[in-house]
Formats: sequence, C-alpha cells, structure tokens
Amino acid sequence: MPRMAPVETARAHWRTLDFISDLHLQASQPATFAAWQHYMAGTPADALFILGDLFEVWVGDDITHAAGDPDGAFALQCQQVIQATAARLPVYFMHGNRDFLLGDDFAKGCGMTLLTDPTVLDFDGQRWLLSHGDELCLDDVDYQQFRQQVRNPAWQQAILAKPLAERQALARVLRAQSQPRNAGGASYADVDTQEAKAWLQANAASTLIHGHTHRPKDHILDATAQVPLRRIVLSDWDAAAQPPRLEVLRLQTGQAPHRMTLAPSA
Repeated sequence: MPRMAPVETARAHWRTLDFISDLHLQASQPATFAAWQHYMAGTPADALFILGDLFEVWVGDDITHAAGDPDGAFALQCQQVIQATAARLPVYFMHGNRDFLLGDDFAKGCGMTLLTDPTVLDFDGQRWLLSHGDELCLDDVDYQQFRQQVRNPAWQQAILAKPLAERQALARVLRAQSQPRNAGGASYADVDTQEAKAWLQANAASTLIHGHTHRPKDHILDATAQVPLRRIVLSDWDAAAQPPRLEVLRLQTGQAPHRMTLAPSA
C-alpha cells in the first residue's frame, strides 16, 4: 500500500545536503568508525540525513549509561561524534532494520532529529522521498513478517523492559544467525518497483532515496512520466573491504545528485 509521508522542508540557506546509510557501526570495525568520525568532523553540508542502519545493532538508549561495558563505551563515543556534528549542522536520522530501537533519549542527547519512514524532503524545487527501504522489499516475506512484529510499539516496550544484559545476549544470537548468510554472499530481496512507484506517486515525488539493499545504483522506474520517476540507492560502508566502501550521496542546489567516495582515515 502507498505510504503518505510527512514533509520536511529545507531551510532557506541550505545549499548542500548529504545522505548516508548502512554504516553498521560496531566496535569490532574500527576502520569504518574512524572514516565516519573523520567525515562527520569535516563535511561541508548544510544538513545530514542518515537513512537507517547507522549501527550494526542497537539494544536500547540505556546502553550509553552502561559504565565499564565495551558496547556502552562505543555507543557513547558515537553519541559524542554526532553531538559535535549536530552543533554545526542539522542531523536527521531514520530508523533501519538494525537500529529500530534507537529512541528519543539518544537522539536528544546528541541533538539529532528523528524522521518518519518515509519522509518527503522539499528541497531545490523538488520533492525527494526518503526511506530506509526495507519496507519496500516485498518479496522477502519472512522479513516483512519480522518487521511488522519488531516495529510494533508494544513489542518494543516489552523488549526494552528486559535487563540490558539480556537484550545484549539476544542481539548476539541474532547477529550470529545472520553471519552465515552474509558470509555466503546470499542475495537479498530488492525493492519492488511497482510499490516504489506507488509511494512516489502518492507523495507527488519523483525521486526515492533509500538504503538497506547494499546495491548502490541509480534506477529509472518510469521514463514515460512527465517527470521521470527514479530511485537512488545508497551504498553501505565498509572501510576494510577491497576496495573500501565509503560513499556519500550529495545534493546541491541546481545540480544533479552525485556520489562521493571517501578515502579511509589514516
């Protein structure tokens, strides 16, 4: 079903916007964290949009208060990076399928604004539809059932009521279950073209920007429309890959969207 999205209107002075997703930040991947930290400190963008899966896993905002816990120390370090960037420019965050439990406390603690999935961005005379993208992968029936469960507020409240250690143990089990599939290069369902077109048409937008699939590419969905419908897929990040995957999508007034490949931090 088409989703009606709220509208986020660009501020009058915005000229450059950055979009990233699927960084899957975790303490065991220090090179990716270092590249992200360096990017966050230096981006010249007027606003930054993080479209989900910033973290590999998020077990609740109270993780940042877990003194002496390695996961807590890493989460606090990430919060400090975002806080420093948000002091210079607006930072927006949309939940992904790995960090859907990230809440208001963490967002407020680092000055980050939470976005509904999807959201229309009104910028440079165009309406851009922003999404993490997982809800559009209709062929992955098992995942869609899982998504419906874990996005239920009652389910989330029940999970967050459990002790932190129990939530961390559950997260480790889920990550262990996903590792064989990831290591085997399994193919994941892609975004459904007809559903993506329906979302765009319902929201009077011409371009969908999303992540999730780890398949960075520009797609034309309907070239016959008065304004061609298209979707732009963001890349995931992995500084240890060969070649490294560290890509930012940048929108600038009067210019076509372009991808920037960052160099790994020294």
